[in-house]
Amino acid sequence: MTVLSTEIPITTAVELPGLAIRENLGVCFGLVVRSMGLAKNFTAGFTSLRKGEVPQYTELLEDSRRHAVDRMIENARLLGANAIVAMRFDSSEMGQQLTEIVAYGTAVVVERAGPGS
Repeated sequence: MTVLSTEIPITTAVELPGLAIRENLGVCFGLVVRSMGLAKNFTAGFTSLRKGEVPQYTELLEDSRRHAVDRMIENARLLGANAIVAMRFDSSEMGQQLTEIVAYGTAVVVERAGPGS
């Protein structure tokens, strides 16, 4: 998966087609800890009693992942990167009401690949 945002190219692969990695700046990450909140948690609890998707949780996790990616991009820029390779997500529960989402990857400096690069 490659995301070519207007901000910075990001990929789950170890290289970006057409770009050459010139410098590896190390790990970059973005971390978010979220709570569903009492009202939404109550509603989601009823929804989870039936089969199928629980949209309240889906929405929370989608927003959390986007937020984690935004923070990862900020961290990569602070390191001097103009791209991120080998990007991944991880998540875990913290207690009964909190979910931690982390986006991480390798911050790199890339440039357009010329012939023979």
